[in-house]
Amino acid sequence: MNASGPPLLRRFRPHSIRGRITVLVTALATLLLIPTGFLGSVLARQAFATAVWLDARQEAALTAAAWRSGHLRDIITPQVAGISLVQVVAPNRRVLAASPAARGIAPISSFWPSQQDPMQDLQACVHDGIGCLRLSALRVAPGPDSPVVYAGRPIDGFTPVAMFDLLFTVEVAVLVLLTAWATWVVAGRTLRPVEAIRSDLAAVNVHDLDTRVPVPTGDDEIARLARTVNSTLARIEQAKLTTERALRRQREFAADASHELRTPLAGLRTQLEEAQLHPDETDLRSLLRDALSDVERLEGIIDDLLLLAKVGATAPDRKPVDVSALVRDEVARRTDRIPVRLQLADGVRMHAAPRHLARLLTNLLDNAQRHARSVVEVGLRRDEGYVELWVGDDGPGVPARERERIFERFARSDTARSRGHGGTGLGLAIARDIARAHCGTLVAAESPYGGAMFVLCLPVSGCPPNTDTTAAHAGSRRAPSPYAETAQLELAPGPANEGHA
Repeated sequence: MNASGPPLLRRFRPHSIRGRITVLVTALATLLLIPTGFLGSVLARQAFATAVWLDARQEAALTAAAWRSGHLRDIITPQVAGISLVQVVAPNRRVLAASPAARGIAPISSFWPSQQDPMQDLQACVHDGIGCLRLSALRVAPGPDSPVVYAGRPIDGFTPVAMFDLLFTVEVAVLVLLTAWATWVVAGRTLRPVEAIRSDLAAVNVHDLDTRVPVPTGDDEIARLARTVNSTLARIEQAKLTTERALRRQREFAADASHELRTPLAGLRTQLEEAQLHPDETDLRSLLRDALSDVERLEGIIDDLLLLAKVGATAPDRKPVDVSALVRDEVARRTDRIPVRLQLADGVRMHAAPRHLARLLTNLLDNAQRHARSVVEVGLRRDEGYVELWVGDDGPGVPARERERIFERFARSDTARSRGHGGTGLGLAIARDIARAHCGTLVAAESPYGGAMFVLCLPVSGCPPNTDTTAAHAGSRRAPSPYAETAQLELAPGPANEGHA
């Protein structure tokens, strides 16, 4: 025998929880109701027997009184209903008087009450034709030669006791059946949400993870189970989105690397091959300088591509950051050709990844320094739960039709076509991806100085739980500022781009 029970029990054991609960409750009800019915039947039998003996005692007392007064003849008429057998028996066992039902038969009992206990209740089964009797035996007088009155009735046949037994049997059977039916119905209704959860989970597949199971009302175990299942599905969906983003980043990295690294590699290869073919006509210093420049550009492209592959693939490690101090420190480290003007509100703090914010600011400042004529400005303020950072310059600016395209990878505006402007063509793409990783927006606009201005808006508290790191539509929360017109520009998230770089 194993832990699951004998083979016969396993064969007939219900397979569903509903069936098992019904069988268990019905078995418990049966174990409780059968003893209760049996006890009720015993009590009913005792009550009936007590009532019969009380009637027999009354009839015996009335008959003895009539015998003592001399009013009794040899034929006794019973005066108590239900008591049909009455006899007056002498000490020599001769029947002196009897009721019609007891005439012509021997004394209905051989028991003889004593003088100390003149009345006795007894049950006798001595007459074949009558069967068992419940009797009361009463001495008529205290003397030793006193006759005894026997009064009683048969107890065989369909009596009230048998009727009570049948009633209790039917009652127990009905209650057991009602218990089984009620348990089956209640268990079915209770487990109905579980079946709904099961069917919805069975329909979930890897391509449709936004399905959620129904949550029943209340706070019972099934409702908590449904909420836990929905929370698990949400985490699985979020993990799927994160995995898809990581795979997309890897594919983009592979495509960009294979495409964008070919040009500098081809240029470097051409220079080296030309030097190999014409070593006497080659200026070694110029060759090394150009080769190192191409290698540095390759390193920059590779570093930026690796950063793009990481940003957005996983959630950044956020912590409280003093953005005002971060901006001042980053600007102080730089040795730019144009001094940076600062318009910073003090004590602006938020939850963010400080290294990512520093890289975003560096990319925007590099972009501004490449195109500015005499002014580069950085501003910072906090408004209604958002942090707004802008970097503007007085350069040629970005045409309105180019303000989304410049965030594409390796995209360049007409003013940034020459290699002399430097850059890998990935700075603004990285900046926008960092903004999206923080559930914020980064848009291009026109600065008050006539050049380009990039406006970053990030939520102070970071991304909500289980939120995909896409651009949050936060610009509408900003209050009027010197750059209020900028806030009204296109805020809809588009493909990550760069230009003006």
